[in-house]
Amino acid sequence: MTEPRDYRDTVFLPKTDFPMKAGLPQKEPGILARWQQEKLYEELRAARAGREKFILHDGPPYANGDIHVGHALNHVLKDMVCRTQTLLGKDAPYVPGWDCHGLPIEWKVEEQYRKKKLNKDEVPAAEFRAECRAYAQKWVDVQREQLKRLGILGDWDNPYLTMDPQAEGTIVAELMKFAESGNLYRGSKPIMWSPVEKTALAEAEIEYEDLTDSPQIDVAFEIVESAVPELVGAYAVIWTTTPWTIPVNQALAYGPDVAYELLNASDGNTYLVAHELRDEFLERTGLRVVDAPGQPDIGSANDVVDWMDAHTVTGSKLAGTKARHPMHHLGGFYETLRPLLAGDFVTTDSGTGLVHMSPDHGEDDFDLCKANGLNPVFAVDDSGLYRDDWPWLGGDDERRRSVINKPFNAPDGPICNDLREAGALLSASGDYRHSYPHSWRSKAKVIYRCTPQWFVPMDRPMEWIEPKSKADKSWESEGGAIDPAEEGLCDSPTLRGRALEEIQRVEFIPQKGERRIGSMVEGRPDWVLSRQRAWGVPITLFVKPDGSYLQDPEVNARIVAAIGTEGVDAWDESRKAEYLGADHDPADWDMVTDILDVWFDSGCTHAFVLESGRWPALQWPADLYLEGSDQHRGWFQSSLMESCATRGRAPYDRVLTHGFTMDSQGKKMSKSLGNTIDPLKVMEQYGADIIRLWALSVDYTEDHRIGDEILKGVADQYRKLRNTFRYLLGALDGFVGDMGDAGEVPELERYVLALLAELDGKLRTAALAYDFNAYTRLLVDFCNEDLSAFYFDIRKDCLYCDGEDSTRRNAYRTVLDLLFHALVRYAAPVLVFSAEEVWQTRYPAAPGEDGGSVHLLEWPVVPGVAADQSRWEALRELREDVMEAIEPLRREKVIRSGLEADVVVPAARVPAGFDEAALAELFITASVTTGDSDEVTVTRTSDNKCGRCWRLLPSVAEDGALCDRCEDVVSQLDGVA
Repeated sequence: MTEPRDYRDTVFLPKTDFPMKAGLPQKEPGILARWQQEKLYEELRAARAGREKFILHDGPPYANGDIHVGHALNHVLKDMVCRTQTLLGKDAPYVPGWDCHGLPIEWKVEEQYRKKKLNKDEVPAAEFRAECRAYAQKWVDVQREQLKRLGILGDWDNPYLTMDPQAEGTIVAELMKFAESGNLYRGSKPIMWSPVEKTALAEAEIEYEDLTDSPQIDVAFEIVESAVPELVGAYAVIWTTTPWTIPVNQALAYGPDVAYELLNASDGNTYLVAHELRDEFLERTGLRVVDAPGQPDIGSANDVVDWMDAHTVTGSKLAGTKARHPMHHLGGFYETLRPLLAGDFVTTDSGTGLVHMSPDHGEDDFDLCKANGLNPVFAVDDSGLYRDDWPWLGGDDERRRSVINKPFNAPDGPICNDLREAGALLSASGDYRHSYPHSWRSKAKVIYRCTPQWFVPMDRPMEWIEPKSKADKSWESEGGAIDPAEEGLCDSPTLRGRALEEIQRVEFIPQKGERRIGSMVEGRPDWVLSRQRAWGVPITLFVKPDGSYLQDPEVNARIVAAIGTEGVDAWDESRKAEYLGADHDPADWDMVTDILDVWFDSGCTHAFVLESGRWPALQWPADLYLEGSDQHRGWFQSSLMESCATRGRAPYDRVLTHGFTMDSQGKKMSKSLGNTIDPLKVMEQYGADIIRLWALSVDYTEDHRIGDEILKGVADQYRKLRNTFRYLLGALDGFVGDMGDAGEVPELERYVLALLAELDGKLRTAALAYDFNAYTRLLVDFCNEDLSAFYFDIRKDCLYCDGEDSTRRNAYRTVLDLLFHALVRYAAPVLVFSAEEVWQTRYPAAPGEDGGSVHLLEWPVVPGVAADQSRWEALRELREDVMEAIEPLRREKVIRSGLEADVVVPAARVPAGFDEAALAELFITASVTTGDSDEVTVTRTSDNKCGRCWRLLPSVAEDGALCDRCEDVVSQLDGVA
């Protein structure tokens, strides 16, 4: 008996060296090294030279520690923006940068000093700053390598650093624009102050923590003067959660429209509180009302009116009323009577309806007191202690604990005890729940503290501005600076107004960002520029004792030149005369020792990076700023303020924000909770392309999640994409043909090309809209659903078993070639390493030659083929039903695959133009017939199996014999052999 022939050598199976197992952690570093060796970034700049530019200005991350998953998301998004814009044919350079000044770095260096029992104040300032600079440079270098490992393509050899002397000189030059135009003043206002770090803090440096053990007290102030006789001798009661501010109280505030009630209490005193809050007050203090009960005998409505008239007073009638401070017996500061002042901020939401005013420690307090001639007394020093000479609590070591901490600020602390002894403390407890500001660096509580600082006014009409626009590159009139309001470039003459106008012009993605930053700018106080630290850009001003500062452009120019060359150490007392020159007597001027808020540094990066010419590929303004949503109060806002004040417009045309990355349960990541995901470890386990695919798959505009199971799902998605490319590479092995006559293109190929054209349009739209979640989903779904599960599945029989030069097989491989060139480009911005591996597998470089990179390619040109897609969609729905009907028989092992199935489908559901033979091929079954039933039915075929293609067909005489098609192909192959 003759052995049946083995036809495997006659089947055209795919061939490729592209492995199914990616091995990304091992493979990616080699690809990265080749990019660096071949200078891919520089080559890309040369290739796009002269094209339309797209400028994304990188918001500087802080040079302090390893990157975390938020860094990874942020930089992958930025890379995706630049790569998709480059793919679309634009010149989209990327210059990375770092914020290098500021308290976090200084704090870390100080920690090292403290461990060595050293005092940083005893170290020369230049030496201390050198250590800060070295610390920052160390983390710049570390983070740079970590970000490069993510596949971020940029000018890594020439990043921008805010501690670069040229950058520091630019920052000083920008400051001088404010100074020379008069848009800078020195004043005293309550600002956020960190007693631990001994410096002012910006709102962006604050985080809020819920406290459950804060104090709350009720304090009585005896009324001694009033136009309402009944009030004299009564006590005005205030409620506060900051007992530590009572020692600097200067007034009480009332609501002009609030109804206040005089309560004759069970302790023999009469108290004034808001009528709406009387019950809460009585409950806190444990007092009862006598002789005027809350429910009096009421004989008529007139009785109620009479009772209210006798026991209540409208707030406006409290004008001119004065009270004694509870500690008036100490004399001096406390001897002065405290006026009751009308405050429109007073509400009856909680407390007593009367608010104690300390202009040193509250914004409303400061404004109201200042309007009434009451000024701050600066009793609390920079460490949060009452100064030594203060008449109450000053100089006593045991009682000068940090004002905001226990035991000082506790119900049993020195302030409450003294008030209790004076008979003024009506209640005190330590269980109040509220949200309290903390420094996000030291995690310590902060206070509002009035200190002399440098401010930029938000509502003062600007005297000078240098307007800029994309259309007008001259930017200055012949006579120098111009007034943009007069030139019609803007409507508002104030910084706040200008910024709000720009917020309306700029495109925010998502749209809610406009409302967020708009509300912040609308309500923000004057911009506090100064900080009382060492590591930063100095406020390079010469001042007189009255706070006025020198406005001499020649002096300023000398300072800018020195710092731009030598760095911040050039601002030194020893060079005072050099900077002032012959026109100014050094004895008349003092050098400011404060440094600039680090947000001013980063707010100036647009000037240093986009305008300096150091990076010729860049230009001002930026098309896009992209950062986390917290930067609405940080970098987005400081950049907006700085640029509006000096150039009359925002430094960006669009702002894109992303949410925060949470753990898989939606909780905030925290090392203490052990729920953090380290991107460096993820790259070690999965590879950078997996992080990239995750980052571009989530809806980054909202808070999103990551976790081990989520990453496993992403890795599974990646495997499917990789297998798509592996199939394409194998199927295209040796391909050199084309589709031939368009009239011979099979309808299935026309349909797939129409799907490709549709995908192309959707991807282009998603890329231009920065909708990367949609971009990635479209790409993945097309590969999985339209190709792998449909087109490849149907045509694999044609690929393997049709004649090598058959029209249908050649058409299929031509479409695969078009798909390959399109898909590898679409995937390149997402899977930067894998796409390069795919490209190099098909187009390898000859020994010693550069084979080219996929990242140098442009957006594919796909044929505009049309097809009746609705007809094909109906067919695919029927195909799904057929496969579902086959599955039970396969599970029960009646059949092993659809190739053994005879299927009957409803004739009414078959689109016109598909005969039964075509349906069998499309459904991958033995046969398909149409019937009158509404159901799909499946039976096992009785036909025999072809020994080569394994199809069960009537033309096969017996199992193992050949069908007609395979007979012809084998005959041709045997003839050639």
